[in-house]
Amino acid sequence: MQFVAFERAKQGTGASRRLRISGKTPGIVYGGSAEPQQIELDHNALWHALKKEAFHSSILDMELNGQVSKVLLRDVQYHPFKQQVLHVDFQRVDDKTRVHLKVPLHYEGLEGSPAVKAEGCTVTPLIHEVDVMCMPSQLPEFIKVDLSGLTSKSTLGLQSLTIPHGVQLVVRGSNKNPALVSIKLPEVVADVAAAAPAAAPAKKGKK
Repeated sequence: MQFVAFERAKQGTGASRRLRISGKTPGIVYGGSAEPQQIELDHNALWHALKKEAFHSSILDMELNGQVSKVLLRDVQYHPFKQQVLHVDFQRVDDKTRVHLKVPLHYEGLEGSPAVKAEGCTVTPLIHEVDVMCMPSQLPEFIKVDLSGLTSKSTLGLQSLTIPHGVQLVVRGSNKNPALVSIKLPEVVADVAAAAPAAAPAKKGKK
């Protein structure tokens, strides 16, 4: 994805406030061999870009002063109750340096799986993104999770993922293989009518 940024000359709280009032969002680009650079972006264009998954999980082309450079979105600050982006941070990408980024998981084939189709299970994804480390050219936009063969007895953990060549999973914590999905069997509801004893026939009153 490509976006356009502009140099930001004025800094400070007051300058940033005036910038937001004019429909712009302040930001910064850092990393690499160059000095950190203050930038500004069109707020509406940025707002719509932030709704796209790829803007958060892929290497972006930033056009600044007629030159295009590779960057990653690193941080976004939102207004606590307004639909407004207050500030964005981008990091420059070096083709020779590995990047560390969160990549979304795309679950596919669930509706046709035996767990859902034949056994009536309720399947809930527990992990929606994973940390990966790789060279910029090897960064996947997402990682596919194939659930087409899932059954109620399946055990699907993080280590079950098919990771693209050159990509390394970064797992934190003591549990190195957390479950990707929760599988819940359908509840068995007793047939009350069949279980209840047959009602005794009503007695006719004496005339």
